[in-house]
Amino acid sequence: MEPQKHPKKENSGLQTAIKLSGLGLQMGITIYLGNLLGSWLDEKYATNFLEISITLIAIFVAMYSMIRQANNLNN
Repeated sequence: MEPQKHPKKENSGLQTAIKLSGLGLQMGITIYLGNLLGSWLDEKYATNFLEISITLIAIFVAMYSMIRQANNLNN
């Protein structure tokens, strides 16, 4: 005998829109904080490449996180 599976909850359009807007907000905050950290480190260590490097890393981290969470919404 197979265990009974719970039926999937029906997501309303509003709930999905709220989750997607939260993803965009999270992505923006991640990129902004990465830029802020890089700028602070550039000033602290008198360099000119950390802001760009850390901002790019933050963009990749934010995109990876957004793709994972969007895939979880589809499942």
